[in-house]
Amino acid sequence: MQFSNNEDLAKQLDAEDSLHVFRKKFHLPANRGGAPLIYFAGNSLGLMPKSARKIVEQELDDWAHLGVDAHLKGKTPWYWYHESLRQPAGRLVGAQPIEVICMNSLTVNLHLMMATFYRPTKSRFKILMEDPAFPSDTYAIKTQIVHHGLSAKEALILARPRSGEFTVRTEEILDLIEKHAEELAVILIGGVNFFTGQLFDIPTITAAAQKHGITVGVDLAHAIGNVPLSLHDWNVDFAVWCSYKYLNAGPGAVAGAFVHQRHATNTNLPRLAGWFGNDPDTRFRMHLEPEFIPVPSADGWQISNPPILSMAPLRASLAIFEEAGMDALRQKSIKLTNYLQFLLEDGGSSKLFNVITPREADERGCQLSIQAQEHPKELFAKLEAAGVKCDFREPNVIRAAPTPLYNTFHEVWRFANILRRND
Repeated sequence: MQFSNNEDLAKQLDAEDSLHVFRKKFHLPANRGGAPLIYFAGNSLGLMPKSARKIVEQELDDWAHLGVDAHLKGKTPWYWYHESLRQPAGRLVGAQPIEVICMNSLTVNLHLMMATFYRPTKSRFKILMEDPAFPSDTYAIKTQIVHHGLSAKEALILARPRSGEFTVRTEEILDLIEKHAEELAVILIGGVNFFTGQLFDIPTITAAAQKHGITVGVDLAHAIGNVPLSLHDWNVDFAVWCSYKYLNAGPGAVAGAFVHQRHATNTNLPRLAGWFGNDPDTRFRMHLEPEFIPVPSADGWQISNPPILSMAPLRASLAIFEEAGMDALRQKSIKLTNYLQFLLEDGGSSKLFNVITPREADERGCQLSIQAQEHPKELFAKLEAAGVKCDFREPNVIRAAPTPLYNTFHEVWRFANILRRND
């Protein structure tokens, strides 16, 4: 499409947007005067679906009126509550229903997956990650290495951008796989990098790794609800995600995990066990000496009973994704982000900033990472003062994520012009 910096075009694009109705399904933060903020921070915390309140209140009402009986007699019985999330979450990550479980938090789920899939030997003990990876992933992986009595300095391999570049080329990762093929036990890669917004070529990386018997895990924190995913068909071994970013499930909402069918049905795999990962037929036989019998699905990695009040808002958001459709959301996302890229570059390169996110649509999600060349914190403060809510990452990157469910083309136009006025 041919873009221009004319405000009328932004308004026209909004008028033609078939997804514009979904904006009304969310609460929009406002300034003191009541005007909605330009909220480009969905990559940190998504907005609240208006329908979430009713769903949460239903669980509170069931608790108030039924007490313990709500486990079996609530409107959505708590005992099976996680089942209501399985299929819509599975569709978002491209998984079979038995491959998906919503539970815990992302980092807890990562530790649970590593307990199963990181089984280092004397010859195969190394882990490959991208640099920079999300800090929590790095903490988790380093402590997993140390937990096994190994040195993180020796066991951790980082795929770094080339000198003068900001993103990691796929060929760099493939070269490291080939170089360390006999030493690598696990590759953990971000689906979309938190810092640069780079979308990694997961199917190519997975195929290259598994050719050498290397397990592949993916952190989908910035990918789920942002880009189309096909974990089952890509043959990924495991994946983890949170649901408070693009999935709009609220702060600290329940996270999720994917375990490929070939592993999920293998009840002999080692794991850290808890009672809700046990066969439901024997789960409550507490008078007998308990023996853990894993559910032959991703449920077999559950530790505890479902956290109802942190699952309820996710039901609201997943219903919206089901209605909108990920393909349509992706099409709008690409157009929004391409439009923002055009507006930031229109009229020549800015002296104040440059975009470090890949230019190609199939190599990024909806986030653009904007590197400020001079006075980055002052530039960010000016954006906030003008009613823009995005975020800042040290040392000099402003992350802006126009999200297709609730952001508009006119907001993109306004954001770009606010940023450029500071040029």
